[in-house]
Amino acid sequence: MERPLMCLTLTGSTLDEDLELLNKYRKYVDIAELRVDFLNEDERFFTRKFPRLAGLPCILTIRRRVDGGKYIEGEASRTVLFARALSFADSDANKNFKYVDFEEDFHIPSLQDAAMAYGIKIIRSVHDMENPISDIHSRLRQLCTTGYEIPKIAFMPHTLDDVTKLFAQAQEFKDNNHILLAMGPLGVPSRLLSAKLKNFLTYSSPQECSSSLQSLAHVDPVTLNDTYHFSKIDDNTKIFGITGWPLSATNSPLLHNTGYMNHDMNSVYIPIRAEKLKQAFYFANVVGVEGMSVTIPHKEDVLDEIKDIDPIAQDIGACNTVVHSHDSWHAYNTDVTGFTRALLEFTGLKSLAHKKVAIIGSGGASKAIAYAVKKLHGNACIFNRTIARAKLLADKYDFKYASLSEDSGPMLKKYSDIIIQTTSKGMGCPPPSTEENDPIFFYDFTGKEMLFDIIYVPEVTPVMERAARAGCKVCNGYSMLKYQGYEQFELFTGVQY
Repeated sequence: MERPLMCLTLTGSTLDEDLELLNKYRKYVDIAELRVDFLNEDERFFTRKFPRLAGLPCILTIRRRVDGGKYIEGEASRTVLFARALSFADSDANKNFKYVDFEEDFHIPSLQDAAMAYGIKIIRSVHDMENPISDIHSRLRQLCTTGYEIPKIAFMPHTLDDVTKLFAQAQEFKDNNHILLAMGPLGVPSRLLSAKLKNFLTYSSPQECSSSLQSLAHVDPVTLNDTYHFSKIDDNTKIFGITGWPLSATNSPLLHNTGYMNHDMNSVYIPIRAEKLKQAFYFANVVGVEGMSVTIPHKEDVLDEIKDIDPIAQDIGACNTVVHSHDSWHAYNTDVTGFTRALLEFTGLKSLAHKKVAIIGSGGASKAIAYAVKKLHGNACIFNRTIARAKLLADKYDFKYASLSEDSGPMLKKYSDIIIQTTSKGMGCPPPSTEENDPIFFYDFTGKEMLFDIIYVPEVTPVMERAARAGCKVCNGYSMLKYQGYEQFELFTGVQY
């Protein structure tokens, strides 16, 4: 079966702007979709010449607002625009649009006849911008009334389960004469694993694309190619991934997919956003995911779903890695070794003996870090907003505990040789520091502390910037991510990174 094509959706306000973007990404894509609904009104009259200027197969699309587009002028004027763009076909078919997108309720016989006469295939589409579409088989039959049409279904999932059901139904298809897409961040697997859905193509957008397409979670061509190696994914590709919620930013796909490429492995690692852990396992079992990294907020709950648990993960009470083998899932924790190696590199120490350590937070990551600090002979205090959770973790390792509040400022100062920030506060937030993005906003750094923040996006978090300004030595969590990822890679593949 042929691999899916990579289509670049162009949403510039002028044809020149679209051509400039196309030329920038040309080497990555097979086909371009001209979104006429985004063009300035005066530019729309020159749509006909775009395929000749583009120099590769083009889709003509004039999307209505109800279907997620920008066109609001009415069906009569839209029909005229379609007619103008399709008429006066060139004898050289390469200078004509190769495809035109008509919605399921847009049936203009003269336009359809013209398309067929000029050898232009119709993409017959349906979009639900708010809800999932469940019965994929019957909808495809309704859309595809002739063999000259490519049916397209795009919907907005409510949960990962809606995406999983799409993959489950696609397993029964024998050909790739369709386009199936789940939109939004939950639907990213349907774009990356387009080959598994037997799709004719997947849509991508330039990094400079319209914000309206960014909300649909189009992936840019560079990321599709360089991070996910989209064109190499096929029915035999092994799938791995990372699950968490909301999983708004992660560098793990780049780390793992680079490893697969370097070892010439037919494998891919993707984000699997799941609000509930059971949804992630349902997706994994249906799609055939062989291993997952587990992140916030599922690191503790995952142990309730798995019987075969590595002793270290069991002792810690948290897991960041699950591997499917011999018809069952196995749980591990690679955060310990990843954190230990990263922390010792950062501090230049061989142990934490005689060091007073503050651990900020008491979630799944902090459980692994508390375990590692104890193994390194550190003396620690757990700081958490829910004091009962801090006490529960502290008692396990004979550590001190305190509330994460201004009242605990003196205690934090006492345990400030090394401050380890494990909460999600500051993730995706650039400096400056505020009460909302800095978990210890109340603490005044002296410049003698060493601060290790496990967040790595952004590279410098608000609390890191504030500590560095005071003269402290600071480190983000990328090295921890890297080292724990190396161990995960070996658990997934049996090969050292």
